[in-house]
Amino acid sequence: MKNDYLERILTAQVYDVAAETPLELASNLSARIHNQLFLKREDMQQVFSFKLRGAYNKMVKLSPTMLKRGVVTASAGNHAQGVALAAQRLHCRATIVMPVTTPQIKMQAVEARGAIVITHGDSYDEAYAHALKFAAEKHATFVHPYDDPDVIAGQGTVGMEILRQRTGPIHSIFVPIGGGGLISGIAAYVKRLHPEIKIIGVEPVDADSMYRSLRAGRRIKLAQVGLFADGVAVKQVGVETFRLCRELVDEIILVDTDAICAAIKDVFEDTRTVLEPSGALSIAGAKLYAKRENIRDKNLIAIASGANMNFDRLRHISERAELGEQREAVMAVTIPEQPGSFRKFCAMLGTKSITEFNYRYADPKEAHVFVAVSVRNRDEAAKLIRSLERSGLRTEDLTDNEMAKLHIRHLVGGRARDVKNERLYRFEFPDRPGALMKFLNSMGHRWNISLFHYRNHGADYGRVLVGMEVPPEEKAEFKEFLKRMENHYWDESSNPAYKLFLA
Repeated sequence: MKNDYLERILTAQVYDVAAETPLELASNLSARIHNQLFLKREDMQQVFSFKLRGAYNKMVKLSPTMLKRGVVTASAGNHAQGVALAAQRLHCRATIVMPVTTPQIKMQAVEARGAIVITHGDSYDEAYAHALKFAAEKHATFVHPYDDPDVIAGQGTVGMEILRQRTGPIHSIFVPIGGGGLISGIAAYVKRLHPEIKIIGVEPVDADSMYRSLRAGRRIKLAQVGLFADGVAVKQVGVETFRLCRELVDEIILVDTDAICAAIKDVFEDTRTVLEPSGALSIAGAKLYAKRENIRDKNLIAIASGANMNFDRLRHISERAELGEQREAVMAVTIPEQPGSFRKFCAMLGTKSITEFNYRYADPKEAHVFVAVSVRNRDEAAKLIRSLERSGLRTEDLTDNEMAKLHIRHLVGGRARDVKNERLYRFEFPDRPGALMKFLNSMGHRWNISLFHYRNHGADYGRVLVGMEVPPEEKAEFKEFLKRMENHYWDESSNPAYKLFLA
């Protein structure tokens, strides 16, 4: 081996700033995947990421003269926090170049530690080029996020801790890959002592530079990368990290956004911690691997690498998590346009929880309903669709339809030309299994439903928007119906939003 990483890792100076993080069993997730999955909790570092290990190990070895000139780096956030913390500890000036797409929480964390932040470019690579130029102009030391033996050795202490903490047999260690520093360090240490342990890298499908490079036998530079998992959004892996991964890594697994979101939810349910997307990559990979290989009762380890989550991402993650876990089926169902059809359709769904129900009158003969239902797995979803088809209801499975999941579900509506005397009401009811069906039963089928929108938001109360055709001569009867309703309601017929977009 070109560099003796075993000695480098054993002598790495990281514990002035880093903690030896716990290796915890994710009990709920382990039971579901039929293997013991342990999480290496690097999200519990004081900068909520493993990156301070490599940054400090590099900087603590700089001479007093180099420290006086300062350091410069480029980072999407976590390495930046590690460099900022190390500079603070070593009384050194630090300048961090960050892509303009970096989450605000990471920029604020870096500035809070006294570092100077410069935003430049839309990706890490553009920030990297600018940082190199800036470092040369200022005669400062550039601290590479991953392609440096001292940085790699610092990250390798994660692998050292894993073998110390888990003395029993380990089947596989799953590691997220951005530039490759973490997996290179872990693999260099673990493979030297236990070559039988599989080292498996995990990348997003839209940021798979190491996967493509290993397949091609040379470093591949991606034209663009997905930014959802911004911590691993690297267009080209390092020279040294590519060399080490080519020699030591057993496999690279690719996962999509839905799988990452599901993994974030899985870790939350086990630890009550919200990982950032790149921090949950390895968990998503471990789940996919266990299912693909059909392994059971093995000890798997996944690196929970970071928890610098932007709060405004939580809504998207929550919505996609059920899809990533294949526990929500999204469908377009065509039902007869006649009173009572909604109730009959919901009855066919049985006890399954309806998570979304969108409808707007469009045709006097057929109603097209956008519906999402909680299921246990894809097999159950397929069985439900077959059951609806056998009952004469045309059903289109939209679970894997990106446009439907991202946009159409929010756009079902519009103006209905043939609707007359429409009244619009908003209702609230306690949201529990069967509550929507109970609500529909309470409405009866006296008046034609011309609009219906329901979405389970995970709150205590379900909220439904309903449009009904109520002829003028039936207004008194309709008011009596509302008085008998057990649910809170609001008349939205004069709401300007309704008049502008739906009426």
